[in-house]
Amino acid sequence: MKQNASALWQGSLKEGSGTLSTASGALIDKPYSFKTRFEGEPGTNPEELIGAAHAGCFSMALSMILGKAGFTPDQLETTATISLEQKDDGFAITTSHLDLTATISGITEEQFQELAGQAKAGCPVSKLLNAEITLTAKLV
Repeated sequence: MKQNASALWQGSLKEGSGTLSTASGALIDKPYSFKTRFEGEPGTNPEELIGAAHAGCFSMALSMILGKAGFTPDQLETTATISLEQKDDGFAITTSHLDLTATISGITEEQFQELAGQAKAGCPVSKLLNAEITLTAKLV
């Protein structure tokens, strides 16, 4: 399976701007720029999209792992916080922190933490990232 997305950029780094699109149409010419990435201007940026991908991938992976263990989650709510830091050789995504709040009937805290850890390590986006991945998992 292959998926694709595209970027169109025009101009210099600080004054230029671009758009991001996905083949599915989930994003169509979504604007991004230096200002949306580094100065908080409205629009998206690559780190936000990586965060959405990681949160979604992790949630699906955990749902699969829970199902194999005999549990069906009522709700998994995941936020991924991506850190972009300047390093000696330029900028790097250094961490992705997953914050999970889950409602799952019949599971113990120990089982929950074990299975959440498996999902953190096993989701395809986690495997892609060359960054420290941390997790805070709360069972409600």
